[in-house]
Amino acid sequence: MKGLDEIDKKILMLLQENSRITNKELSEQLGLSTTPIFERVKKLEKSGMITKYVALLDRKLAGKDLLALIAISLKQHSRPLINSFMNQINALPEVLEFFHTTGKSDFIIKVAIADMEEYQDFILNKLSSIDEVANLETSFVMSEIKSSTALVLN
Repeated sequence: MKGLDEIDKKILMLLQENSRITNKELSEQLGLSTTPIFERVKKLEKSGMITKYVALLDRKLAGKDLLALIAISLKQHSRPLINSFMNQINALPEVLEFFHTTGKSDFIIKVAIADMEEYQDFILNKLSSIDEVANLETSFVMSEIKSSTALVLN
């Protein structure tokens, strides 16, 4: 967080809470005029600190009642095979998050699907068709205790 002062951090925290907040509302909350707020937000966007603005959907209202964490082990670990695997996983729209991990598995994906039937289709027709996959282990989320996209800025 090099180069961020307290005002930048406050702007980022407020934008993480509500990305639709206006520069006028930011200026009122931070006690600055709109011009410096506008310039700071543009600087944060240009620097790459702010990567994009999104609308977060209610997964269940969108018909994606089942959330699964799938641990994946690969058959081999050569760079070309790993790259091929990563490209294929990235192309799957059901995958919300994708992590290269240490430990028992090589990768973990987070998948949002409608139900067990859609999960079965996803496993049989998508994941199992990827040659590099050696083993899958799925954990289903029973309840979400905490779900956040906001980063704490100290």
